[in-house]
Amino acid sequence: MGKAWAHFKTITYHKYLVMQGCFKVGLYKQGLLHDLSKYSPTEFLVGARYYQGDRSPNNAEREEIGYSSSWLHHKGRNKHHYEYWIDYSTKEIPGGMAPAPMPNQYIIEMLMDRIAACKVYHGEQYDPGDPMRYYEAGKELAPLHPTTRKKLEFLLHMLAEKGEEYTCRYIRKRILKK
Repeated sequence: MGKAWAHFKTITYHKYLVMQGCFKVGLYKQGLLHDLSKYSPTEFLVGARYYQGDRSPNNAEREEIGYSSSWLHHKGRNKHHYEYWIDYSTKEIPGGMAPAPMPNQYIIEMLMDRIAACKVYHGEQYDPGDPMRYYEAGKELAPLHPTTRKKLEFLLHMLAEKGEEYTCRYIRKRILKK
């Protein structure tokens, strides 16, 4: 029961941090609904089994069985993951896979997700540049639509250079202003 409770606390704290970030920019519904699938048996039981506290349990499951059943479930239900936006291509690579552009509100939720994950796993050592460094470490492998990549990288650089408050204010006033 110890790992299940620790996993519950971790995903709930993460959800709380994303909710805070989403609320700062006016994405109230997304903040409330963020990552609810992590509480489903398909995702929660895997997360509890592979819980380590310092990284995603999905990576541990991948290492053990070669894929993550939890992640496969999660990415298909949460539009803030770029993997949700991968479709079959009819133009660039007929029959292959191609990224579709993400709507702004999901790019913003993805940013808040990355900030929260870094805060959860880095704790007191969190730095506003952490989400950018995490992104940079895997960016070559990430099949992002060029427009999505440009917007995400712009916001990650802004976060690293000007901080969270400035970036949230910019998002609220310039990107999500209706």
